[in-house]
Amino acid sequence: EDTFLRMSEVINQEIPDARVVALSGPCHAEELAFGIPSAYVAASVDGSAAEFVQDVLISPTFRVYTNPDIVGVELGGAIKNVIALCAGISDGLGFGDNTKAALMTRGIMEMSRLGEAMGARPETFAGLSGIGDLIVTCTSTHSRNRRAGILIGMGKSMKEAVSEIKMVVEGITTTNAAYKLAKKLNISAPIIEEAYKVLFEGKDPRQAVDELMTRDKK
Repeated sequence: EDTFLRMSEVINQEIPDARVVALSGPCHAEELAFGIPSAYVAASVDGSAAEFVQDVLISPTFRVYTNPDIVGVELGGAIKNVIALCAGISDGLGFGDNTKAALMTRGIMEMSRLGEAMGARPETFAGLSGIGDLIVTCTSTHSRNRRAGILIGMGKSMKEAVSEIKMVVEGITTTNAAYKLAKKLNISAPIIEEAYKVLFEGKDPRQAVDELMTRDKK
């Protein structure tokens, strides 16, 4: 959380010769298990490793693409959980589709800025592991991060929300890391910043929305 290392980097530190493939995309296991058509990305700097994973997993109901941009795929899979928490908070506050669409669109911009600063390809965030995963995580009833956000938007504390979900809400830890990373890289990420203040500083979500809406014109 404090090193800003991606999971593939952690694995390579421990197993230097490992051929690491990152899997990400808009795919809830709850639906995939019932054979609902889904698509995913296998990303690796080792193209043959990504293709091996693709060959193992691809099926008539599970389409797998390959991508050499493991940085972008891993970041997309992580940062979208922060935006999904915010989408849930928006729902919990009683806001509508307009709000969520704006939040998701501006959220993908923050994801892209962070990604490019870390060496990712901007086009990766327009794909399945970027906007695709963001859409499903911000809108689905299966999303733990969105459900936790709804509870926070309705007035529960972060700890109360996590306790009620009874599952890992990875977006909370990611918010902490993403906020600090954006500061370190001097990246403008107002949504991530307000999410951090709501989760870790007890800021009122409505105040966070007001400040996002009344920032200097862009």
